[in-house]
Amino acid sequence: MHPMLNIAVRAARAAGNIIARNLGHTELFSVEEKRKDDLVTDIDKECESTITNLLLRSYRDHAVLGEEGGIQGNKDAEYQWVIDPIDGTTNFVKGIPHVAVSIGLRRRGAPLLGVVFDPFANEMFTAARGEGAGLNGQRIRVSDRRTLDGSIVATAYPVRYRERMGAFFELSRRLVDNTADIRRSGCASLDLCYVACGRFDGYLEQGLKPWDFAAGEVIVREAGGLITDFAGEDGYRKSGNIVSGNPYVVKSLLTKVCNAPDVDPLLK
Repeated sequence: MHPMLNIAVRAARAAGNIIARNLGHTELFSVEEKRKDDLVTDIDKECESTITNLLLRSYRDHAVLGEEGGIQGNKDAEYQWVIDPIDGTTNFVKGIPHVAVSIGLRRRGAPLLGVVFDPFANEMFTAARGEGAGLNGQRIRVSDRRTLDGSIVATAYPVRYRERMGAFFELSRRLVDNTADIRRSGCASLDLCYVACGRFDGYLEQGLKPWDFAAGEVIVREAGGLITDFAGEDGYRKSGNIVSGNPYVVKSLLTKVCNAPDVDPLLK
């Protein structure tokens, strides 16, 4: 295993233990609303501090970009960790055990490795560039489905961008028309990991932030999948609009759901 991946796994488990101890115990922590439908708790901050301290103790010349604390460490570092201490905070606050710790590492802006840990299912998804992706140490691959017929695709309502809701309803209609069913879990990092291990055939969402997908994008790619924006290009890191799955599912989602232009190059 990549040595930096070992450190990320340790950090994810440490934060996961904090999450597991506190789920369902809202009397133990405070909840703030950063903006409408975007919550943060004391536990988010504690988990982020735990992860950041462990990473920077191990790699003092690195930077850490956290959802809650911004950039810490060496702001000009070659290596930057991108972390979401609790992906699925609303689930956590409501006592729904579907959340994850997400830790990605980029080198000069390029994704290098990713760790996503679900402390309730005790599932650790890991990947390092060129080394494949795994779940609890076992190799994983995206599904082999060739069409959207019979597929299960995950998505999410753009509740933080309600001006997009009308367009999303039309997108949802096309999803329902072309797939077996859709899922909305409230945890983007696990949605990507479920694509990576074949539980979901595809996933698309609008307006994600870097910490939502920094780990998951590596895991999907190392499991044989693709990630693009809604035009079939690589602008998702800027727009936050993501389409993922195996190459055939991604092509079908782009052409039948997102109305993207010709995407045949994705299959080459």
